[in-house]
Amino acid sequence: MNAVFHRIITILRKERGISQKQAAADLGVSQALLSHYEKGIRECGLDFLSRIADYYEVSTDYLLGRTIKRTPTEYAPEEPEEPARSRTSVANRVNLSLLKSSADVIYDLLGQLGSRRLSSAAGNYLMCAHYQVFRTLYNAEPGNDPSLFTLDKNHYKALTTASMIVDIEAAEAIMARECTSLVLSPDILSGYFEKGAPSLFNLIQLAEKSVKKQKVED
Repeated sequence: MNAVFHRIITILRKERGISQKQAAADLGVSQALLSHYEKGIRECGLDFLSRIADYYEVSTDYLLGRTIKRTPTEYAPEEPEEPARSRTSVANRVNLSLLKSSADVIYDLLGQLGSRRLSSAAGNYLMCAHYQVFRTLYNAEPGNDPSLFTLDKNHYKALTTASMIVDIEAAEAIMARECTSLVLSPDILSGYFEKGAPSLFNLIQLAEKSVKKQKVED
C-alpha cells in the first residue's frame, strides 16, 4: 500500500483502546490477516481500505499518508492541493507525532519520580541524540558555516555517544541509589496516559524492530 498505512492503522486502533481481535471481528477479517496488515506484511484491497476508513472515521487519504487531516470535513473548499514535497513528508510527521507523545510520557514519569539529577541525565541523553541527527544533516552540505558548532567535526559523534552512555549509566545509578522506581505495565500506562501510551508502545515496537533488522543485516 505505502510506507505509512500499516503504522497509521495500528496507531488508530491503539488510540481507541481496541484489541486487534475486536478490530478484526468488527472489520470482518481474521485477526491473523489484520496483524499482517498492521505489520505491513500484506497489502489490503480497496474494499478493506474503505471499510477501515469508515471504522476509524477517517479519510482514505489520511490512511494512505496523503494528508495529516483525519477527516474530509476538515478540508476547506478553497484549500489548494498539498504540494508533493509536503505529501512525501507524512512519514516524518507520523514519526514526529510518536516522538512527541512518547516524550510527554517519559517526562511525566520523570516528574513523578521527582529527581532533578535523574531528569537532567535523561534530558542530556535526549539532547545529544537530537544534536547528532541535526549535525549530520547540517554537515551533509560542505559549504555550511561550521562556526555553529564547537565540537570537532571528526570527533563529535564519538564524544556525544560517550556522553549518552555516561548519562544513561548515571540515570540507572541514580535510581538505584535513591531507591527510585515506578510500578508500570502496559495496562497501567494505558490507563494513565490515554493518548500517549499508544504512541509509546508503537515507538517501542518500531525501535526494537529496527535494532533486530540491523543485527540481521550485520
